[in-house]
Amino acid sequence: MSPACPGSARAGANMAWRCWARAGGPRPHRLALLLLQPRRGFRRARPRPEEPPAAAAEARPGPPLPRRSLCPPSPTAAAGRPSPRRLVKPLLFAVGFTGSAFGSAAIWQYESLKSRVQTYFEEARADWMDKMRPQKRGEFRKQVNSWWNNLTEGQRTVTGIIAANVFVFCLWRLPGMRRFMFTYFTSNPSSRALCSPMLLSTFSHFSLFHMAANMYVLWSFSSSIVSLLGCEQFIAVYLSAGVISTFVSYVAKMATGRFEPSLGASGAIMTVLAAVCTKMPEAKLAIILLPMFTFTAGSALKAIIAFDTAGLVLGWRLFDHAAHLGGALFGMWYVTYGHELIWKNREPLVKAWHEMRTKNTGKGGGGRSN
Repeated sequence: MSPACPGSARAGANMAWRCWARAGGPRPHRLALLLLQPRRGFRRARPRPEEPPAAAAEARPGPPLPRRSLCPPSPTAAAGRPSPRRLVKPLLFAVGFTGSAFGSAAIWQYESLKSRVQTYFEEARADWMDKMRPQKRGEFRKQVNSWWNNLTEGQRTVTGIIAANVFVFCLWRLPGMRRFMFTYFTSNPSSRALCSPMLLSTFSHFSLFHMAANMYVLWSFSSSIVSLLGCEQFIAVYLSAGVISTFVSYVAKMATGRFEPSLGASGAIMTVLAAVCTKMPEAKLAIILLPMFTFTAGSALKAIIAFDTAGLVLGWRLFDHAAHLGGALFGMWYVTYGHELIWKNREPLVKAWHEMRTKNTGKGGGGRSN
């Protein structure tokens, strides 16, 4: 028997019917005949080319990378290990910004003292006129003025810093600002922006608990640090500490190869804490939630340095331990040596600024007299 043409479906079905009848068997069911017919309604799928092993490995999602809960998730993945030469620009920025901060603080102190002398009699006259004119009634305004006047100089100084941190925290809650905030308000040596995040990340917090804890510590130590350094010098130390601690974090990330974004004021606050504990090691401190347990400031500083050193060596990723260590070491160095080397030698700059101001005032006065 010659084989049936595969293209003739009905001929194949009839041939099967006749063969079954000649054999003397029962008549087959129509369903069996349908199963014998070749399928022409569906085309055979073409075999897909096999993916190369490298492409398959790239397409296969890997295990999620560990991330600190205090930092937002990165919108873009890192492009690879950056070159150590990228640290040159942040180093120059740290040195230049620190010098500019202390120079501006010296000029600010000069202008502040000068304005106090010039406005002494004006303030006395204003106080006398305030007593003569009828007082404005407003309970809320009186309460705000009373609260502000009862604050120490240090608490008034850090109020602006706390307000800036709260403002940046609110910006993190805006979905449209997320990519911008991640680029400029988190520090990472593999990021596109290197220098500006060294300062801006000092005012940036993604977690409410992180911000509340940092601002509480800053508020608690504000009176001590400002009475120790003064308002202008404290601002210079705080801003410089934020930049320097971020640079130390850059170096540690380059050395370990863990390029995770960092943010928060912890590095600068560690400078404040270390400075106060170094100058007043016998002062009594307590934990926020456990006020019944007290310890000396010197012991607290040693414990914090030991904890961050262990975290840096063992690779803990909850905090940026390198930034904490950098801030603490900078605070200890500044109150021990830096104050004498930097702030005590500001006289030439202040004298040059005074001569420039006097010269400009004389030229302006001469012009008016003519």
